[in-house]
Amino acid sequence: MNERTQRWGIALAGLGAGLLIAVVQSSHGGGFSPRLGVQGPDAYYGPDPYTPLIPTAATVLALCLLRWWPYLVTAGGLLCVPIAWPAVIPSPLAMTFYYAFGAAFPLLVIGALAAAQRLLRGGAPGLGAAVASLVIGFGLFGRALPGSIYQLMDRSLSGWHVMLVVAGLAAVAPAAWRWRRGDPAAVGLPDDKAWSWKRLRLILTGGLVALVALPFAMISTERLAAVLEVSWRTLAIYPTARAAILGGMTLAAAVILSTLAGLWPLAGALTAATAQIAVSAPLAIAFLATSDAGPTRWFGALLGVAIGAAAVATRWRIAAAVTLSVGAATCLFIAFSATSGEPQKLVGQQSVTPALLMMVLATAAATAVVGATAPVLAPSGAVPAVLGPITGVLVVAGVQTAPVIYLRSGASPRSLSANLHLDTAGVLLLVSAAAIGGLGIAHYLSERWAERKRAELIRQEAAAAERDRLARPIHDGVLQVLALVQREGSELGGAGAQLAALAGEQEVALRNLLSGNPAEPGAATEADLRAKLSGLSSPAIDVSAPADPVILSVGPATEIFAAVQAALDNVRQHAGPGARAWILLEDEGTGVRVTVRDDGVGFEPHRLQEAARSGRLGVEQSMRGRIHDLGGTTTIKSRPGRGTEVEFWIPRQR
Repeated sequence: MNERTQRWGIALAGLGAGLLIAVVQSSHGGGFSPRLGVQGPDAYYGPDPYTPLIPTAATVLALCLLRWWPYLVTAGGLLCVPIAWPAVIPSPLAMTFYYAFGAAFPLLVIGALAAAQRLLRGGAPGLGAAVASLVIGFGLFGRALPGSIYQLMDRSLSGWHVMLVVAGLAAVAPAAWRWRRGDPAAVGLPDDKAWSWKRLRLILTGGLVALVALPFAMISTERLAAVLEVSWRTLAIYPTARAAILGGMTLAAAVILSTLAGLWPLAGALTAATAQIAVSAPLAIAFLATSDAGPTRWFGALLGVAIGAAAVATRWRIAAAVTLSVGAATCLFIAFSATSGEPQKLVGQQSVTPALLMMVLATAAATAVVGATAPVLAPSGAVPAVLGPITGVLVVAGVQTAPVIYLRSGASPRSLSANLHLDTAGVLLLVSAAAIGGLGIAHYLSERWAERKRAELIRQEAAAAERDRLARPIHDGVLQVLALVQREGSELGGAGAQLAALAGEQEVALRNLLSGNPAEPGAATEADLRAKLSGLSSPAIDVSAPADPVILSVGPATEIFAAVQAALDNVRQHAGPGARAWILLEDEGTGVRVTVRDDGVGFEPHRLQEAARSGRLGVEQSMRGRIHDLGGTTTIKSRPGRGTEVEFWIPRQR
């Protein structure tokens, strides 16, 4: 099976997981933690005190078994069978599978997000982002489907859950067979770091965040009233206020714990959670307004999921997510104004068309924001933990906390409802648009910086390898000759001694160059180019320079001096006997210009190309190459009988 086929197989499995998530959400409304606002001693939602631990245990187990994501999704799909059971055989026996509800959702979501991470790390960012978006999108779609209770009341709806479960398991089956021995790439980290602290802290953070709601959910009304120093009857009369208090406490604790995962995971979780919190109110209104619309409501929600997933499958996913969020926010502002600040009118009037438009845009926006967030988290292997339990708990706590925004002087807390305030939902969508835009820009800049760093490391390694390659023949040839000249020339005296001293200097310089340390330790960092060039003055060479020193860094000054010496060598070798040379140094502030001119015989312009082809690289390497490495330019002008002019321009290094 080639890589392309494997990718589409993973995407198909992600789609199947999405169908199964829709089943859980429609029948039970799964989650990673106990439902807030339902306190233990008051009205616990489980049959025993240990029931709330099931989602947390399933979350931690799934985060530890990411490489076995096909099995996680398959197990979650099998746990969906008793959820769909009442649609086939209405029987109280189905309720014996109560524990399946708590484990199915974490297994499905984390397994599907692991598949998305596998695609993102495997070179398919579009498919990976689409699969990640489908996890959340199908969760929203599931809320539009009829639940088990409605199916028992209307047997014509009984086949929907069965069809979704069968289709979901069938889509996952090929992936379960293909990766029956595990898929290490789904972890998102190299094998040698699969159990490093970088991954363990994600597992730890995900588990703690999933568990953090439990202590607050166990606080009874009497205990909470005692802590707040109010009457317990006040909290009992106003349950919405009590839920908002517990939700705020959970939200604060979850955000603090999320910092353990790192800055990128925290930013990604807050971005994805903000978008989902924002769409909770408009979707609730839209679902109520279209409650009698039948399949029209389901297809509207499904259309929103498809639009969001298609948007993030492109390379413009950040721009698409921002556009959809702004569009959905605009729709909410219009709906809020059109209903005079009372969007519940849409429910009372059963306004299907505006409700469907609001549903499609809100679903597409939330789906796209989550999908666009996934590629940012993939490099650290944080997609399952962040978009799964961390974001899930933040969303639940945020939705519970939202009503406090609408508290006004004299308003009754009993009347608070996040489902009736679309203006704030629109503002939150604009916030999520800004957040995903900023997250995308930051991710782009960090990637560019990382690429430049990798390119620099590659360049340094290539330079070191080239030095090593050249070191052997140079050591065996050139350095041996220089050492011989230095040893024998010193015994000859006169010009021979001068030649020996020059050979010794060149030997040291060449050895430093090959070792990658051209500068001696403790050497000066700046040099006066004017003084260096003035030292070249002789009866045959005139030097014109400014009255003030021309200070440059040692490296550029040395390279410019060497290029001028190479130009003078060409004058001595090719300009003809008796030729004179003139050197002009100009300090232009932003750069330095050096001109070497002679009155020799000159040459035809094509001679430079011929010399380069024949291996004589004095001009190309000693002059042009040196100046080019400094960011400057070299201009050579010559005509037969009219001499030669070489001009170097070098910018000052800031």
